[in-house]
Amino acid sequence: MTPVELAPAFFAATVVILLTCRLVVLVAGRFGQPPVVGEMIAGVLLGPSLFGLIAPGVSDAVFPAELKPMLYVAGQIGLVALMFAAGYKFRAHAGRGLAGTAVVVSSAGVLIPLLLGVGLTVLVHGHVDIFVDGVSVWVTAAFVGVALAITAFPMLARIITERGLAGSRFGSLSMASGATDDVVAWLLLAGVLSAASGERGPVLKAVCGSLLFVAVLFLLGRRLLAWVVTYPALRDDTRLLFLVAVLFGAAWFTDTIQLYAVFGAFCVGMAMPRHETSEQLVRTTQSVTQVVFVPMFFTYSGLNTRFDVFGDPAVLAFGAAAIVLAVAGKFGGCWAAARLRGEPASVAVRVGALMNARGLMQLIALNIGLSAGIVGEELFTALVLVALVTTVMTVPVLSWLDRRDARSRTAAGEPHNSPETVPTWS
Repeated sequence: MTPVELAPAFFAATVVILLTCRLVVLVAGRFGQPPVVGEMIAGVLLGPSLFGLIAPGVSDAVFPAELKPMLYVAGQIGLVALMFAAGYKFRAHAGRGLAGTAVVVSSAGVLIPLLLGVGLTVLVHGHVDIFVDGVSVWVTAAFVGVALAITAFPMLARIITERGLAGSRFGSLSMASGATDDVVAWLLLAGVLSAASGERGPVLKAVCGSLLFVAVLFLLGRRLLAWVVTYPALRDDTRLLFLVAVLFGAAWFTDTIQLYAVFGAFCVGMAMPRHETSEQLVRTTQSVTQVVFVPMFFTYSGLNTRFDVFGDPAVLAFGAAAIVLAVAGKFGGCWAAARLRGEPASVAVRVGALMNARGLMQLIALNIGLSAGIVGEELFTALVLVALVTTVMTVPVLSWLDRRDARSRTAAGEPHNSPETVPTWS
């Protein structure tokens, strides 16, 4: 298709994506799910697993193959804006007294699922058709391990802020642990891609480039952002222009070093000064991008998801086993680590529930693996199932814990203070 033909195709697909996402978000909201869960489900429904199965001709007309790169780029714009806001909110709620516990929790949340994922993949080699020809079993196993180790930090941040948990001990601890978890997981992913290519260049570029990026951003970039926010002669549209230039520049650099655009955006959010103008700029970048561009990323992922691969019982069994190990490793590991650090049981179990959500970030990793040629349709779909299940279960588990604790306090005649209202710092 020519650019002239692609433009109307893009607009038509956008209408379908936005209306479908809004409808599914409304339905999911009735079950207490945040919008991002509805958008994930909508993306899968628009793919070959439902829309392409029911009306393959219409699906091909709405989402021609030539359109997929445009959806990918548009989705990246949404992710950059989303992670920028997540970084800004993280800095607002981070505080003293969390560093040691956050490191222990995030370490357990990475190491245990990583080892379980590697073990499962090595165990099923030769028995389940999830391996790509020419890709080492150890590369595939490492990729599965990293995918299970990832936490959906943007979703975690969204749940925490939407439920008013930002001032709670477990909310702030989960934010700090989730951010640390994902930085480590993305460095591990760079290592997997390096091993897949047989070269040391990618991982060295990621590590050295990330150190350079952080140094430049926090030594020079933070001053530039402070000037953009506070210089009185700048108009609002000029402030936004400079901010977007810094944000996209950071996304370009971290994409180039294979740490990926989302973490450049997250770091820029962390570097933003705390100021009323900053709040306005964050809201402005979110107002359109979150509504229009983020759903395109989920649709792009959904177009690569084929649940018909579960017609093979072995692939279905692998997906089910991966879900069990993902929950046991992340939920159980983070809970145990928090308890070992002396956190109350009510805090530890909620940290485990929040850290267990993988949604958005795992989908990003899966798309990277798919584009790198180390993930096939079967493994991609099985891990998408892991992302969906572990993400969907987060809010119901938190709500059940709240109800359980409320009943316990009522029976004991105690005041109705939940962990959501417990101050973050003692």
